[in-house]
Amino acid sequence: MWVHEHTAETAVPRELIWKTLADIDGWIAWDTSMEAIKLDGPFAVGSRVLMTPAGQDPIESTIVEVTELERYADETSFGGAVLRFSHTLSTPAEGTTRIVHRLEITGPDADRLGPELGPMITEDFPEAMTALIAHAAK
Repeated sequence: MWVHEHTAETAVPRELIWKTLADIDGWIAWDTSMEAIKLDGPFAVGSRVLMTPAGQDPIESTIVEVTELERYADETSFGGAVLRFSHTLSTPAEGTTRIVHRLEITGPDADRLGPELGPMITEDFPEAMTALIAHAAK
């Protein structure tokens, strides 16, 4: 397994961060790594997310976890690996929202693909987190 996390804290209320994450079709306004993104179905476990990362072929993810105001996760199969992206929200102190963006790469080819793909995929996590917070604050 290969894992990477990026954490940020903000004064933007958790409800506004969650609203921005749950509006998957609206990610295109703040997630600069995407050329296109579309939720196929409700924002719920089992729905598909169709996205085109900048300069890449379209991919399909499946929502695997939604816990209102706390956690959203999706999974994408890639060769012999599974990429699981999660966004976890918490309130560690009054008036503060903590956001953890995590990528886990698992599966038979994770040991080979993780060190190769993981850093390329996660290099924009800090920029994406900053953009998420700024968009949610509007």
